[in-house]
Amino acid sequence: MELYGIDVRVQHSPALDEGFLPLGLYQKAFLASAGTATPVGIAVERADGQMSVHETYIHGTEEKKEADCYYIDRLVKTILWMKGGFRVYVNGSRMIFAYLQKAFADGGSRDFDFHFMSHIFEHPFEVVWAEELPAEKNAPQKIGGYTDGNRIGFDAGGSDRKVSAVINGESVYDEEVVWYPKTNSDPSYHYDGIVEALKSAAEHLPQVDAVGVSSAGIFINNRTMRASLFAKVPEEVQLGDQVKDIYIRAVKDTFGDVPLAVANDGDVSALAGVQSIGENNVLGIAMGTSEAAGYVDANGCVTGWLNELAFVPVDCAPDAMRDEWSGDIGCGVKYFSQDSVI
Repeated sequence: MELYGIDVRVQHSPALDEGFLPLGLYQKAFLASAGTATPVGIAVERADGQMSVHETYIHGTEEKKEADCYYIDRLVKTILWMKGGFRVYVNGSRMIFAYLQKAFADGGSRDFDFHFMSHIFEHPFEVVWAEELPAEKNAPQKIGGYTDGNRIGFDAGGSDRKVSAVINGESVYDEEVVWYPKTNSDPSYHYDGIVEALKSAAEHLPQVDAVGVSSAGIFINNRTMRASLFAKVPEEVQLGDQVKDIYIRAVKDTFGDVPLAVANDGDVSALAGVQSIGENNVLGIAMGTSEAAGYVDANGCVTGWLNELAFVPVDCAPDAMRDEWSGDIGCGVKYFSQDSVI
């Protein structure tokens, strides 16, 4: 198959989706075609000066301009949703720089990503030219693995919510309740459901020493920067403290100032894997309401990356299904999630 002038070899078509064209195959064919003609450097900056750096190649010709722009567009979008970021540094190609500035802008083809990342990191999103790329910088964190005392674990899913009460690592109560957060526009519905679950678990504990929350979404310092559970909540409310601090308020209003940790369910899956097998270097994948991943490194730390893979492109077929939230096609949420099955 030829896509943007690049011959993509597909040996086996999926039986249930014959039109599926894995983005990885396109990237492989593109790089084989481009060789080392024109180097391009991309760096994406996120919170606390952390940096993701990627060096690659394009054709750099007018004939392959469309292919070059498509390849870099998908690459930058993948980095943004895998690692997170509010500033993209570009070097090596002024043409690519101009394309990204136009695409990742208000009203551009990547308008959704532009505004989403601006809101998440509470910093204007921008694409800048760099004569020299910044250095790679990560900040892995040690979280989870604590079993002493009286703890509550809460998982906010899109179709049901789950809560557990644990004493010194032993579960004494589990509850799963069907709810409808994705179709409710009033965040009070979400808040009341969270508090109800926390109280039901607390009834089985002598006291509450700590609370852990897992959910699909993007969380920074226990704040809900964006989550699909609130998809029907008006935009201006999602961006306010009523939603951003919903877990902080629910725990504080119910138990006072007890320790709280809110994490993406991909990270929680990886941490659960570490506890289950007793080894590090574990990849966790959560395919529920949305699609997320997490990774625990050799030192037992999570990466601190965004890990919200719902909008990472996986299918480059021109007629791939369009995601109603981001407006883009071929996004992972339509292939690896509860939503995709539905």
